[in-house]
Amino acid sequence: MSQRLPVVFFGHGSPMIALQDNEVTRTWAGIAERIGKPRAILCVSAHWETRGTAVTAMASPKTIHDFGAFPQALFDVRYPAPGSPELAARVREILSPTPVALDDRSWGLDHGTWSVLCKAYPQADVPVVQLGMDVTLPPAGHFELGRRLAPLRDEGVLIIGTGNIVHNLPAMDWGDQNCAPYPWAKAFNDHVRDAILTDTPEKAVDYASQGEPAALSIPTPEHYWPLLYILGARQPGDTPVFSPDHIEHGSLSMTSVTLGN
Repeated sequence: MSQRLPVVFFGHGSPMIALQDNEVTRTWAGIAERIGKPRAILCVSAHWETRGTAVTAMASPKTIHDFGAFPQALFDVRYPAPGSPELAARVREILSPTPVALDDRSWGLDHGTWSVLCKAYPQADVPVVQLGMDVTLPPAGHFELGRRLAPLRDEGVLIIGTGNIVHNLPAMDWGDQNCAPYPWAKAFNDHVRDAILTDTPEKAVDYASQGEPAALSIPTPEHYWPLLYILGARQPGDTPVFSPDHIEHGSLSMTSVTLGN
């Protein structure tokens, strides 16, 4: 595959989406259909935080059920995509001199990855590698790693991030999925959308400058960091397409963005 692939950030929401068929899951499937089948997928998931950067390097990554009180049907889900030790080695090479640990046994594919990919690529026949996010890095460090990963787009690798621009679970209105977003959630989501639309990623990197809306929208940063990798891998001329693009339960942004031509 010689054509440059886009990059995609998925607002992944609850893991229960893996058991659902709705507008969001059909939109994810449509995104994958438009992109086509890549040679491999590199996923930055909100649910793999590491000390130092890491990458899964096993040939057959396990499906990780990294959550608690959910129905047994969710624990029964398997996403048996192969891994790619070769892509893991390439990621390590391309991120040099940043040390990258090759994890060939402890992790696998967590629900941030498989809850999206089981809808986007349900055949599970595309090799998948996950990148572990170094918790010691500042936001600009995650963005920089994304920038250095960009050449993979010309090598048949689809780079995706999964998380949420707004992710405040304690504030969620669990009784009303379609309620109006909290004003602070809408303000922050709009700020990030604008940063992407105007190709001013520094506004997304320096999200803390938004004060209370940022602090309430992302009380912990792990669901936001994957977006910074995707913005880092953006190339000149990449047009953003936002879909899905809404906030559920008041404070859970499902906004997703595809960047590419």
